[in-house]
Amino acid sequence: MRHVILASALLGALLLGGLGPASLAAQEPPTDGPFTVEYYYKIRWGHVDEWMNLYRRNHYPILVREMELGRIVDMHAAAPVNHAGEASRWDFRFTIVWRSAADAYDTSFDSGPIIDELYPDRQTFEREEQRRFQLLEEHMDVPVWVDDLSGWETRPPAGG
Repeated sequence: MRHVILASALLGALLLGGLGPASLAAQEPPTDGPFTVEYYYKIRWGHVDEWMNLYRRNHYPILVREMELGRIVDMHAAAPVNHAGEASRWDFRFTIVWRSAADAYDTSFDSGPIIDELYPDRQTFEREEQRRFQLLEEHMDVPVWVDDLSGWETRPPAGG
């Protein structure tokens, strides 16, 4: 019931604020230019530190190299200060701003040469990456539309 009330309140706020379904549909992300994806990770209880160490050691340097190549424009991480209920819990969010949607979803990009350069001991890298994925309970990739709010009205609505 609480979820229904929250969803109704959010929908009402969107409609009153001029962001109804019609205007949201008109705000499709551009096909070129920056494209943002939020990557959410839910990690087995008691293993967050181990997972983070593996992420920092094995995955993050690959992303840094992709940023040096210009495929990634920006990236940052976040973790919740407090924990949520199990159904909505996430432990780590990594946001990547890709140069374009095409870069974000380019299945022809081969990260093998980057991995070979950064991790000469490929067996250790693969074993540690396998362990990192064993520690995951859930993983979501959420493309998001980002608005800098520059076109929003700054005054309260009349009569409100």
